[in-house]
Amino acid sequence: MSTERRHRMIEEMGLGPVWTLRERASAEPAVPASAEPLPDIPVAVAVSAPVSEEMDWEQLQDAVAGCTKCGLCRTRTKTVFGVGARKAKWLFVGEGPGRSEDQQGEPFVGPAGKLLDNMLGAMGLKRGVNAFIANIVKCRPTDDNGRDRPPSAEEAAACMPYLQRQIELIQPSIIVALGKTAAVNMLGVDPEIPVSKLRGTVHRYRDLPLVVTYHPAYLLRSLQEKSKTWRDLCLAMDAYADATA
Repeated sequence: MSTERRHRMIEEMGLGPVWTLRERASAEPAVPASAEPLPDIPVAVAVSAPVSEEMDWEQLQDAVAGCTKCGLCRTRTKTVFGVGARKAKWLFVGEGPGRSEDQQGEPFVGPAGKLLDNMLGAMGLKRGVNAFIANIVKCRPTDDNGRDRPPSAEEAAACMPYLQRQIELIQPSIIVALGKTAAVNMLGVDPEIPVSKLRGTVHRYRDLPLVVTYHPAYLLRSLQEKSKTWRDLCLAMDAYADATA
């Protein structure tokens, strides 16, 4: 990737001063892209009836809207199916809906969504045009106090067939896993492994390249990690270029 394009990415994301400073000052070496990838491990299959391979887009949306496979259905306001082009080349996968997403029925809204949109714009992508955004689970997970929490392994397993069918219908060229929940569920790795150990390598989800980076909500709390996310996006664009060459 050219230096000019890298600089343009930083400016379009509105994070130039932070990213440039960290890139110059950071003593932490980037994880080499040549690091040995993790094995291609199949994801868990839900214990309930699998989604039909014949299910079309509308049928899949209806199935998600009426899903009762796990207890998240009892507290949701709306299911969050995902948003974007049905034949997008780029698929971004996050954790699950938060409060705003649960109310609006769309993934990544609010400050984290704005940051993700800036990230997409820096890559020449746009929500609803040439990228699709989805989550591991389609309903909002909350704790006993009504606060957001990561989905449990059982909740993720119950919902994964929906995401798998979305991937089959979209047929993306590359997947970007946003955060730990998305990464460990799509790669089938130890849930205790940190995102820092999964970054910097082009993994495989079945036959598709998959790059792991930090979740936008985490970046809002940890500005110092944005330079690392920039490197991840550059790696993803290089992997995309290789996959579509």
